[in-house]
Amino acid sequence: MTPFTKQVVAIIAAIPEGKVMTYGQIAAHAGSPRAARQVVRILHSMSRKERLPWHRVVNAKGEISIPDEHSRMMQETELISEGVEFQPNGTINLKRFGHEPDPVFLLDPSIQPE
Repeated sequence: MTPFTKQVVAIIAAIPEGKVMTYGQIAAHAGSPRAARQVVRILHSMSRKERLPWHRVVNAKGEISIPDEHSRMMQETELISEGVEFQPNGTINLKRFGHEPDPVFLLDPSIQPE
């Protein structure tokens, strides 16, 4: 795994229940702000293997980006079960439900914030 991939996996794994992050936000925190599509690929290829909370990742508008209706509904159901609320237009309020990783964690993912 590349250092970027390891960082992306660590960031996604640390998104708490009831919170979301965007693909671009994860890429930026992992050190490559223009690599949102790479985050999509990592999430797609490693979610099952790394047991990542894939449902906690949304696009920059706070929308579910999955085109497949079944998977989209699965993601929405998971988020709602964690307390995330969808606005009438189908988006998530990122100011309310967005997650910002602790800066200490970003420097060393083995350190969990208290």
